[in-house]
Amino acid sequence: MMGIGMRELIIILLVVLVIFGTKKLRSIGSDLGSAVSGFKKAMKEGETEGEQAAKQLKQSMGADAEFPESKTTSNQSSDRSA
Repeated sequence: MMGIGMRELIIILLVVLVIFGTKKLRSIGSDLGSAVSGFKKAMKEGETEGEQAAKQLKQSMGADAEFPESKTTSNQSSDRSA
């Protein structure tokens, strides 16, 4: 297995620094940071919207759904035991 060691990482960073320059790297870093923070914010908003939709659905449903088959089955079993 070949991994990236400290020497290789330093060489890569130096090459990137030479190619882009310090000003460009600074702007790339800030753009990347704002993109990550925007993504996190959107994920949190999506989670809260999902939670609100689930609460709204629970409120509109009220109690659990009742199935007529389960009621007749429980009545039939109580009739048989009597």
